[in-house]
Amino acid sequence: MQFWFARGSEIPVRQQLVTQVVLGILCNDLAPGQRLPSTRELARRYRIHPNTISAAYRQLGLEKWVEFRHGSGVYVRAVRPKAAASAVPESLIANLVLESRRAGLSLQELRRQVRHWLEMRPPGQFCVIEPDEELRRIMVAELEKVATIPVKDCGFAELRSADPASAVWVVFPSKEATARELLGAEAELLVLEVRSAPSNMPHLLPKSREWLVGVASAWPGFLDAAQTMLAAAGFDPDSLVVRDTRNPGWLKDLECTAGILCDAATARVLPKSKLTVVFPIVADASLEELKRYEEFIGIPEKP
Repeated sequence: MQFWFARGSEIPVRQQLVTQVVLGILCNDLAPGQRLPSTRELARRYRIHPNTISAAYRQLGLEKWVEFRHGSGVYVRAVRPKAAASAVPESLIANLVLESRRAGLSLQELRRQVRHWLEMRPPGQFCVIEPDEELRRIMVAELEKVATIPVKDCGFAELRSADPASAVWVVFPSKEATARELLGAEAELLVLEVRSAPSNMPHLLPKSREWLVGVASAWPGFLDAAQTMLAAAGFDPDSLVVRDTRNPGWLKDLECTAGILCDAATARVLPKSKLTVVFPIVADASLEELKRYEEFIGIPEKP
């Protein structure tokens, strides 16, 4: 492992050595059981006083990162100390520094770019990219349930003149390649996973030959998927009242049903008195990722 030391730094050389060894262990540059360079070797190579290196090694030993083998040297311990968990953020920083050095980026330039990135105002909105307008509305409705910043939407045509930094762009996997091509590599792009149909969802609806069950959406893909799911759950096709909400009178046609299976956008306009079961499109893992992004940029959670 290659070490480097900043002589004019406010951080003592001893602590610089300790930190680099710890980060080397966390980044797997130093393997369990690997022998560290001797005090004499480091002192000669980096022109550091041997007492400074000995003090650093003693600190690493006390913190259980290394072990001393009499007459043999200093070795990385086979088991990391409990402190390793709290040092993980440092390992991420170490990887950033190492990759920057490999790319030929100076520490001064790295500091400048990191400072610029941290000072940039984070995007103030999510924007759903989807050419199908009705599917877009459903995605927005689902994301708005967990997002604390506005959720907008657009098709591919609007992306040609969009500012890539104006939003965190959200897209399903099938549209990812086109979105990246139109927005460019610098855009923040979250790729959503599609939710599989929950096995218990049909059981939330009444199932009887005497009752009618409604299926409502403006997106044809939802209507097809919902009917397939209900048929697989044993619902009689003749008991289903399927309505495209883009057609006039759709809501009145569903008054006779005992319950309605619908998407998140349609659920907003259904009467509260009606038994409504929402069939989500976006996977829970993607919603959690969206919330983690908001936490990362410092947006408070919804109360």
